[in-house]
Amino acid sequence: MSQTKQPTNTGALATLVTVFFFWGFIAASNGIFIPFCKKFFSLTQFQSQLIDTAFYGAYYIGSYLLFLSAALTKIDILNKIGYRKGIIAGLFISILGAVLMIPAVGSGSFYFILGALFVIALGFSLQQTAAQPFAVSLGDPSTGSHRLNMGGSVNSFGTTVGPLIVSVALFGSISEGAAGNADIGQVKVLYMIVAAVFFLAALIFIFSRKLPDNSFEEHVEASNKALMSLTGLTLALGAVVVLGQVVPELSKLNLSTLALIVVFLVLFASYHFAGKQGDGWGAMKYPQLILGMVGIFIYVGVEVTIQSNFGALLKTSAFGAFDESHNSHFISLYWGSLMIGRWTAALSVFNLKKTTKQILTVLVPLGAFAIILLVNAGRGNDVKDLYLYVVCIAILIAGIFFGQDKPIKTLMTLALLASVSMVIGMMTTGMVAIYAFVAGGLFCSVMWPCIFSLGIAGLGKYTSEGSAFLIMMILGGAIIPPFQGALADSVGIHMSYIVAVVCFLALAGLAYQMKRVLSKQGLDFDTQIAGGH
Repeated sequence: MSQTKQPTNTGALATLVTVFFFWGFIAASNGIFIPFCKKFFSLTQFQSQLIDTAFYGAYYIGSYLLFLSAALTKIDILNKIGYRKGIIAGLFISILGAVLMIPAVGSGSFYFILGALFVIALGFSLQQTAAQPFAVSLGDPSTGSHRLNMGGSVNSFGTTVGPLIVSVALFGSISEGAAGNADIGQVKVLYMIVAAVFFLAALIFIFSRKLPDNSFEEHVEASNKALMSLTGLTLALGAVVVLGQVVPELSKLNLSTLALIVVFLVLFASYHFAGKQGDGWGAMKYPQLILGMVGIFIYVGVEVTIQSNFGALLKTSAFGAFDESHNSHFISLYWGSLMIGRWTAALSVFNLKKTTKQILTVLVPLGAFAIILLVNAGRGNDVKDLYLYVVCIAILIAGIFFGQDKPIKTLMTLALLASVSMVIGMMTTGMVAIYAFVAGGLFCSVMWPCIFSLGIAGLGKYTSEGSAFLIMMILGGAIIPPFQGALADSVGIHMSYIVAVVCFLALAGLAYQMKRVLSKQGLDFDTQIAGGH
């Protein structure tokens, strides 16, 4: 007897995807905000990357606190209060951060601004942890991936328009000398608007009768060893921060290198010990989950570091000497590249005929590219220097066809293409190098669902906990960009992109190791697995 499919709550879904947009909007806007703050506060490249540390570090802290509370109370608090209330709570935390940004800007303190940004992202952490399962619950489980991909597509649109809107807010126009007339006080206006929009979204979530509560009490199985591992990681990273304060002569490069060593040491030690004795490790007893955590850490780190350091690269004479008021179309193209790939990858979740899908795999990325050009043209940017980027898009399309919707093959293919792209960027200058570095966004675009789905493959009842651990590893965006920034202060911004080369090669190696680990468990996951960021 066939079971009737649960209809999708389209009204609730439309409300929900608004928060997806703002995650992308604020995160991508950091690409404009970072070089602006660097100039305004006379920061080193390392110091400017602390914006990413504050923003993405909040994701880790927020996820860790949720896990800690669940471990101590044996109750999943988010499940108990419900996804809707979890999103509402996250929105109000972000509202608090946006409101704090107003006195932070007025104080003229860069570190106060970092604190306000941390609070905004702390709210995002709670929103993201609740919103993804909430999207799945707003209809039939079999179509949950469709809704996640819709959210991911809206998120990517936010990353595309965010840099343009923030550029307008800070610089007013793209006319020569606009950067010199930029006033950080404009940030107050921007975040007042952000706070108002968050408040409106919170009111909709509070008063909408269409939004279900989805609350249920679930007792959490003890994962004491996993708790010890992640608590050790948290304390060790805290110690690195303290060390940087009490030993000021320690170079920022050494400090950020130490932070990277701590993360990889803890994760690989957990991989080793959980592999020997899985009791008490919870989801971390599965090697694919820890490999997935390493993968998400590197992936988010390289995705963020390419664009976060990009503004400084574009200011060099070899790359056109673009100032902060003239680089928004390149930052927008980078994040738009993620939209191009994600919209294309979303085709896999629909039941399309083979020929139809092949045609759309070509047309959708070209259509998304056209939207990026139109958005930038509407902003007043000269888009002629973006036209030849279509060559990079053609290479992505070829890579997607070669990957055949197989997550391991796709991840390895795109990671290798990205490595080659970064090497080309390092060996050249001008528009060729700019295209090569921006293309990193294209190749990153479909890595998240590949890594995420492989990381939770075969976890069964530990899938929810494993998903939370993977989200914690957004931490990569807090550590890798400052590491590249410190390296740039030492060897120059252009050569610092060796960091991206190493990251992509590591992801290619990770794909190979994932295949071995899953094969040993009798799992053949190199077939189509739907997923979305």
